Amino acid sequence: MVRGASAAGLRTGRVVHGTGRRIRRATSAEGAGESGLAKLIELHALNSFGDMLITIALASTIFFSVPTGEARGRVALYLLITMAPFALLAPVIGPLLDRLPHGRRAAMATSMLARAVLAWTMAGTVVGGGIALYPEALGVLVASKAYGVVRSVVVPRLLPSRLSLVKANSRVTLAGLVATFVGAPIGALLHLIGPGWPLRGAFLVFVVGTMMAFHLPHKVDSAKGEQRAVLHADDQPHPHPHLHLHPQSQPPPQRPAQAPKANLRTVGPSVILALRAVATLRWLVGFLVMFLAFLLRDDPIGGLQPTVALGLVAVAAGAGNALGSVLGSVLRTRRSETIVTAMLLVATLAAGAAALWYGVLTVVLVAACAGMAASLGKLALDALIQRDVPEAVRTSAFARSETLLQLSWVAGGALGITLPLDGALGLWVATGVVGLMLLWTVRALFRVGVRRRPATAKVA
Repeated sequence: MVRGASAAGLRTGRVVHGTGRRIRRATSAEGAGESGLAKLIELHALNSFGDMLITIALASTIFFSVPTGEARGRVALYLLITMAPFALLAPVIGPLLDRLPHGRRAAMATSMLARAVLAWTMAGTVVGGGIALYPEALGVLVASKAYGVVRSVVVPRLLPSRLSLVKANSRVTLAGLVATFVGAPIGALLHLIGPGWPLRGAFLVFVVGTMMAFHLPHKVDSAKGEQRAVLHADDQPHPHPHLHLHPQSQPPPQRPAQAPKANLRTVGPSVILALRAVATLRWLVGFLVMFLAFLLRDDPIGGLQPTVALGLVAVAAGAGNALGSVLGSVLRTRRSETIVTAMLLVATLAAGAAALWYGVLTVVLVAACAGMAASLGKLALDALIQRDVPEAVRTSAFARSETLLQLSWVAGGALGITLPLDGALGLWVATGVVGLMLLWTVRALFRVGVRRRPATAKVA
């Protein structure tokens, strides 16, 4: 028995070692290992794994452990206590982190450490599901979004010469999705031991992530060649908006007292077009997550069990997200404006079909299409920021756009929780919102045109 156990352990060790070596080879391909991008990919996979464990613990307590009516009230309370303060904090996250160009590794490590502490604390309060759980969940949400903003601004710093920004982001996103799929069954198994065990597992994951964050290359903290973006409108109207830059080492020139406040409108019409479109797609994802979660639990489609119906939709959304990331690494990105417009069209048609012919296939289809459209649309938006925003302030633009996209998801989820649980009604609402944005985007696309060369930014 001892020899058999030793042999089995040896074989398991070899399999684990071989799997780890293959994973490291995949993450380090095309110069990602030399540039340090591979370390960020592995850190993001760990981050997604830990977030999934926390999600399973919260969903099991707030959503699955009580009847539908009570669950809807609990989730509404969760949104009120966590999302409302987050809506106020989120606009501050990007600009605040943008002022820490020398502390990005520390910011990512702090985000990991904060979630580790909160996960351990939540493990003691999750059983009762009391009111103390919600402020802790807010802290986890804010820390997670802060990590997401920092990650988006770090990627350009670690970009290998053989990879485009879209392919690099696609690789990071795919690693996160794979980790999420792996974390889901592990979290479910831990929950069988006890409702607090997924959170204890998340604690260990985020402790490891805290240490891994400091192993990122030192150039992540370097601000060499960067400037802080001062985004504002021109004093005099121009046919096309411009991005004004002021070096950090020099004080910005005095502006007239009536100058407009800083905003994202001045980064160029193509970026604004894509930002509106991708924000709408994020809104759709947030709406479908909340609306379908309660709808399918209360009124499953096709005679399926509620858990089976929810599982099908979740798998379809995840597969669509992965497909969007894969397509982002294959498709050419010169026509990114066209890509985001096409994604809005796909989402509108899928939502309309689900509203007309409500059933298992159409609901699974709209979940998959929404996931794919949001994923590929985000990669196209990244490409436009890379193309139209000068490198000196590109990280600043990433921070601000990511904050807006997170708020869009919150707005969609808030509407999804408040609508009546009528499948056709909810999907018609989604079709109307996305369809109106599609018309607006098509009109803007004809006005802006599809450019292949970078826009010339005005530097003050």
